[in-house]
Amino acid sequence: MPLSEHEQRMLEQMERALYAEDPKFASALEGSGLRTYTRRRVYQAVAGFLVGIALLMAGMVAKQVWLSVVGFLVMLGCAVLAVTGWRKAPKPGEQAVGAPHARRQGRPRRSMMDRIEERWQRRRDEQGH
Repeated sequence: MPLSEHEQRMLEQMERALYAEDPKFASALEGSGLRTYTRRRVYQAVAGFLVGIALLMAGMVAKQVWLSVVGFLVMLGCAVLAVTGWRKAPKPGEQAVGAPHARRQGRPRRSMMDRIEERWQRRRDEQGH
């Protein structure tokens, strides 16, 4: 569920305060955690693909069809993981989609639930809560 505008403002204020207090720690937290995670996932998928090739070849040499099928399935699964991980990885210098400090450009699309939440928040603010 997306954050309300009030929650986004609060998060931005906390981020600014963190940067003001300890910029080194804040930059370490910002880092490229998602990019590193997806890169690691792609590397693991490539390694798994190579294991799948080895299983496929071992099954062919040992004349064990089931082992070759398992190797092929491992290769297929790892190829899917590598491709999806590669597509989801943010480019260097680009922020991840859905990052809390990512700015929306243009007019944001709002769902019905977002509008309802905004109205609810406005009513609570008007009542002084």
